Amino acid sequence: MSILHKSRDTNLAAQTAFGEAVNTGNLAAFDELVSPSCVDHDPGPGQVPGPEGYRDLFGGMRAAFSDLKVEVEHLVADDDNVAFAYTLTGTHTGPFQGHGPTGRAFSVRGVQISRFADGLMVERWGSTDEIGIMTQLGLLPA
Repeated sequence: MSILHKSRDTNLAAQTAFGEAVNTGNLAAFDELVSPSCVDHDPGPGQVPGPEGYRDLFGGMRAAFSDLKVEVEHLVADDDNVAFAYTLTGTHTGPFQGHGPTGRAFSVRGVQISRFADGLMVERWGSTDEIGIMTQLGLLPA
């Protein structure tokens, strides 16, 4: 295997492990997957850089949506980047953005691009249909 393919395979494995951490709630795994100086170019409200920011972001999401799941629909990778389209689902069982639980479920699409160096995520760009989440939960008019 060439060093370039090894890099791509390492990055794919790290991105897959990141998704598994989100789906299982094993957010401590971010310490091994995300650079301490990782920059999220589309951060959540108050999100800080590095693993701590992702632990806080997805910890809050899992508290609001106990069955939160990200399912990768399409994935492409090169030697430094992993990009994927996904479906995000969950049921509103806890507080979310100042709103109490509605018991409603949502399913929205999103895309993410992550750049890696030495097997760690160092940058992330992404977009999730946040208006779709709020509308499906009944928190915004349809």
